[in-house]
Amino acid sequence: MATRNLSLPKQVALAGGIDAWNARTDEQKSLRNMLDAMCTATTVDEALGQVKPMIALGNFLWAYMYMRMLAHKNLDLCYATVLADPATLLPVMYTPTVGEACQKFGMMPIYPRGCYLSISDRGNLKAVLQEYAEAHLERDEAGVPQCDCIVFSDGGRILGLGDLAAWGMGIPIGKLDLYTVCGGLNPRRTIPVILDAGCSDPCGNTAKLTIRDHKLYTGEKKNRVTTRSPVGTLVNAAYYGEDSMVGEFMGAARDLFGRHCLLQFEDFNSNDAFPLLEEYRTKFLTYNDDIQGTAAVTVAGILGAIKLKNPAEQDLIGALHKETFLFHGAGSANLGSIALLRDEGGVPMSRLFITNSRGLMWRSADGKEGTWRNNEQKEFSHVGKPDWNTKDLCTIVKEVQPSCVIGAVGVVPNCFTREIIDALMDANTEYRKESTNPEYGDRPIVFALSNPKTQAEITAENAYTWSAGQVIYGSGTQFDPVEIKGRVHVPGQVNNVYIFPGMSFGAVCCKAQRITDRMFMVAAEAVANSLDADDLENDSVVPSRRRLREVGLNVATAVVCEAQKLGLAEKPLGETKEAVSAALEAMMWSPKL
Repeated sequence: MATRNLSLPKQVALAGGIDAWNARTDEQKSLRNMLDAMCTATTVDEALGQVKPMIALGNFLWAYMYMRMLAHKNLDLCYATVLADPATLLPVMYTPTVGEACQKFGMMPIYPRGCYLSISDRGNLKAVLQEYAEAHLERDEAGVPQCDCIVFSDGGRILGLGDLAAWGMGIPIGKLDLYTVCGGLNPRRTIPVILDAGCSDPCGNTAKLTIRDHKLYTGEKKNRVTTRSPVGTLVNAAYYGEDSMVGEFMGAARDLFGRHCLLQFEDFNSNDAFPLLEEYRTKFLTYNDDIQGTAAVTVAGILGAIKLKNPAEQDLIGALHKETFLFHGAGSANLGSIALLRDEGGVPMSRLFITNSRGLMWRSADGKEGTWRNNEQKEFSHVGKPDWNTKDLCTIVKEVQPSCVIGAVGVVPNCFTREIIDALMDANTEYRKESTNPEYGDRPIVFALSNPKTQAEITAENAYTWSAGQVIYGSGTQFDPVEIKGRVHVPGQVNNVYIFPGMSFGAVCCKAQRITDRMFMVAAEAVANSLDADDLENDSVVPSRRRLREVGLNVATAVVCEAQKLGLAEKPLGETKEAVSAALEAMMWSPKL
């Protein structure tokens, strides 16, 4: 394996490398040795036997560290173990555990997987990326390192936890774990990347943790350099202009790995996420999972909820027009969802409402006044100032009378109170009385999408209990089943894992020129159409996690078929849906033991 220095986190490189870093303190050395001694499995059964007792005791972070050690020792065994019991191990490998893992990332052993491109290396990012590629990627017959996909983040908005900067590497690593387990991408042809542009002080993260000045912080011990964008939002100065760090990185990736290498934005601050996506979405094979992937899985969950309301519904996308939507929170997730519903679902703006920290978003007809904070919010603001209290959520529910409420606030847990659920139930009872299609049902949809579980807008138990089991519920983090009046409701985890593995696998396999919003809508429809009889019986808006690889294949098939239809697939995989599915299944990577 080639020696690395440039592509390591800056403090790790200064310490003399990974082994030296892991031995810096007695605590680091002891933890590394303990994990090494714990992780002795050579078979899937042995690995499950070692990790499951930790999970049974509720020690998910220990289970996470065990799986990272297993991946370091034997990558194929790690993925074979996850594939053997994805429902148990995916919550360990990614959400909800990965949030805490990122908050403590530098305190745990550091492993070779993960490439760090630092702001101090601007102008030389291609060499940094090449160093990592030479050390870790699979090579073709000519000996050239091959990369199908890079997930990259700056750690600026890790889940709902704020700025964790270089410690946010747990997200690109975990994301690519799911690409492999659920989508079938070869892990030895992927790179998790952190763009290290500095880190905020404790005020930059929700738990007010000391990250940048922690003695075990791995990245650049610099503050982020910010500036005001043309519309007045606070953005990272290094990401814009002719010498943009993001542009240099993406150009370097294309130069090294070709234009069909997929580059996925992950967990950038919203103020940067939207303009960066607009800047690069037509120039590279790229997408932002927080905006587009979250939007697609939210819509997938809504389509699934429609199916729960009316299992006989054949036109799920057309049925969206019957719903009235209230999005609580105007971050990248909800703005992406509302855009997808309007642009690809055909839902009129008269049925789409959204709030921000100032209440229901509205703008004057001339656009000069309103409660929006940036141009993205302004685009989806209600036209005209309402004559009622737009700052009170319960009043908003009573006035708007939504059939679907989606929360993605991130920082206001339990904000969907009993009063709000009561108002929502009342609004939908009245809707049923007045509807021209009363048999459609009056079950309102409530999604609490903020992560981790402690940030959820409402728990599954409260949603089902307060509505007597009438609410159709989905959440960003998995909640336990709830029994109401003899029926067990299994909350669906409305997580991007249902979208991005299949989206990326499909785009890579057909050599897509670019990724369009229409592809995300067909991906959402594919997820909803993957619901089976057990899912419907369980009242779940998304398929069982045990079938994630099957769902990933369904999504990839829909994406490739749409890319071929749009003339964007440079490598067609078949003339029929069945042929495309068979071709993709044959291309899926599987671990070799």
